[in-house]
Parts: sequence; C-alpha cells; structure tokens
Amino acid sequence: MLSDELQKQLNGLSVPILQHPDLQDVLLIPVIGPRKNIKQQQCEAIVGAQCGNAVLRGAHVYVPGIVSASKFMKAGDVVSVYSDIKGKCKKGAKEFDGTKVFLGNGISESSRKEIFSGLPDLKGIGIRMTEPVYLSPSFDNVLPGYLFLQNLPSTVVTHVLDPQPGERILDMCAAPGGKTTHIAALMRDQGEVIALDKISNKVKKIKQNALLLGLNSIRAFCFDGTKALKLNMVKDTEGEPPFLPESFDRILLDAPCSGMGQRPNMACAWTLKEVTSYQPLQRKLFTVAVKLLKPGGVLVYSTCTITLAENEEQVAWALTTFPCLQLQPQEPQIGGEGMMGAGLSFEQLKQLQRFDPSVVPLPDTDFDSLRDAKVEDMIRLANKDCIGFFIAKFVKCKSTEETDP
Repeated sequence: MLSDELQKQLNGLSVPILQHPDLQDVLLIPVIGPRKNIKQQQCEAIVGAQCGNAVLRGAHVYVPGIVSASKFMKAGDVVSVYSDIKGKCKKGAKEFDGTKVFLGNGISESSRKEIFSGLPDLKGIGIRMTEPVYLSPSFDNVLPGYLFLQNLPSTVVTHVLDPQPGERILDMCAAPGGKTTHIAALMRDQGEVIALDKISNKVKKIKQNALLLGLNSIRAFCFDGTKALKLNMVKDTEGEPPFLPESFDRILLDAPCSGMGQRPNMACAWTLKEVTSYQPLQRKLFTVAVKLLKPGGVLVYSTCTITLAENEEQVAWALTTFPCLQLQPQEPQIGGEGMMGAGLSFEQLKQLQRFDPSVVPLPDTDFDSLRDAKVEDMIRLANKDCIGFFIAKFVKCKSTEETDP
C-alpha cells in the first residue's frame, strides 16, 4: 500500500522502503536530492524560512507561508519557489533581490491577487510543488491510521525508554504527540500514558493523533510540566495533574531546547540569550521528573539540540544533584557517544547517545545511486543523515521521599 502511494506521488518512480534492522516498527524512506537540473522560471514566489524548511521535507507551499510573488502570477502558472533565509522580503512585494535559496518549481493554485487579498479564510495550498530540489514524499493523509512521520532519533528515544504493558508512564513535554503515541503502541495500548503540554492547541493535536491511531491508553492534559508535582496531599485530583510523588514507572522528558539540531534549517535566528535560557527550565523539569518517578523507575532525558550546556552538562548536573540516579546503557545504541567537556568519564560518555550529522560527509542521492546501493549502506547512511539529537537514560535507585537532595 505504501509503495503504491509513493509511486503515485513520484510519477511512477520507485523509491526503496527499508525496515530498520534494530527498530522493527520503523520504516526508512530515502530523500532524493539535491536535484540540479531543474530549470528556474521567470515567475517567482518567495516563502518564509520556516515554510522553506517544510518544502525541503516534502510539503507543498501553503498560502500563509507565501511572502511575495511576481506581479503577473496567476493560478496555473509554473512558479519557481525561493526561501527568504534572512527574513528581509516585505509581505506582498512584487519582486525580491535579496538573499534567497531555490527550493524548486510548482504550480500556483491561486493568483497573486487572491493570495494577498487579505481574505482570512485563504489558508490552503498556494503552490503545489511538482519539481522540488529535494524529492521527499508528502505523508499528508497517507495511511493515517497506520503511519506516523518522525525523525529517526525520535523513534530511538522511545525504544530506549522501553515502556512495558500495564505501566504508568509520563511524557512531560509531549506535543505534537509522536513519542506519546509510540509509547502507547510499544505498550500494546495496555496501561496508562499521561501526556502534558502547556499549549492547548498542541494538546488537542495529541488527542487527535491518539484517536486517529486508535490508542485508548493516552490521557493528554494542558498543563505546565514544572508544576506537575502535587505539593498538597489533601486534595485528590483523580489521575489528573498535578501528581503524587513517585507515581510513575517511567518518564520521558523530551525537554524544550534551543532546537539547534533540527534539519533542514536555512535560517539561524537564535540569540545567545535565547540559547542559554533553556538550561534553567530543563533543570526545573528534570527535578520534578525525578520526584515523580518511582524507585526502580526509568527516566529518559532527550533534546533535539547539539549544545554541551543542554546535554552532557545537564547529565553531569543531574548525577551530582540526585545521588539516587544512576546512568544506564541504552538499547538500541544507534547514535554516537557523548561529547567531552562536561566532566563526565569515558565510561559515562559511552552510555549516552548523541546523533550528529556533521560527523560524516553526506553524499548527494539520486535514483541511479539508490538503484546501485546496498541495503546495509543505505541503513548506515540513514543512521547518520538525521537531525541532531541527544539521549540520556537514568534509573532511580532509591526513594527521594526519604531524603531530598
């Protein structure tokens, strides 16, 4: 079914679908590109950097992402799409000579006049991509009850958590719900998965995903994870947050972070102040997680960033601050070991898992190279050609209720 759908999207071209040898529930689909023989058109559309990132991952261009379009653009035109990576293009401009990156060609679904008419209900596809520089299939409404699109490390972290049927598990920062639903699936939907997020629309999305995948063990709440520990023992909240101390078998803290491992990312908008602001928040969440975890329970900490301060330094801090925690080896171990510089021993660094695509040269991929490639080589490349990500696994050896750190 999936193969047929992909061939339909790619006009009959065949792309291999690989089962990951260490993750039996993970399918890998190579991205083709960059394709260098695409003819750039006279008619142009400029999109914002975030929209551009989405296009590189297989999305069409939606109307809200279009910043500028040629003055003569009408519905049905073949349009070259560019990303405004510095955010300099003015909304509604008729031409743009600033720094821009070519994303490919598409067919305009609306005219320039319609796109910039100011109508609030114009939110659908503005340009349907037909010749993207990177050929990555779209998964919008593709077998929605069976598949969930994720980056490889995001699937690894759930396997590292190793949820078991019948357990009570907390996903502290859960949106959009990919890891939450994966946890429930690995538990065969037996037990309870509590998902928290501060933003109500994101919680709604988690519930929608759980419904779509037919998972009944998930309960999602709009709640601040830093306040998830119940301080007043008198009032019973009947399974809703905040929660009693030591009431979860396993906890996933996929912490808010600077996101510097995300790919593709053509625009760097971070300030030093923003990047350094995450460490204190991560420590607040971590402290609550330790107190909510049962003795003998497992806590997995992860981020989609590459900074030492948000990763290895947090592990060193946690081991010093909470003597009840022990670092654990991870299974599966697909990423590399941790980075030096935070005072951790070589043995401790080996127990961490860091995905860093910058450590290997990533070759261009075309249909010819895919046809000739060995499966094991494609798997090896997939393990490296992913987002930057970090995973640490701890076990809680004794109760924190006896002596707080």
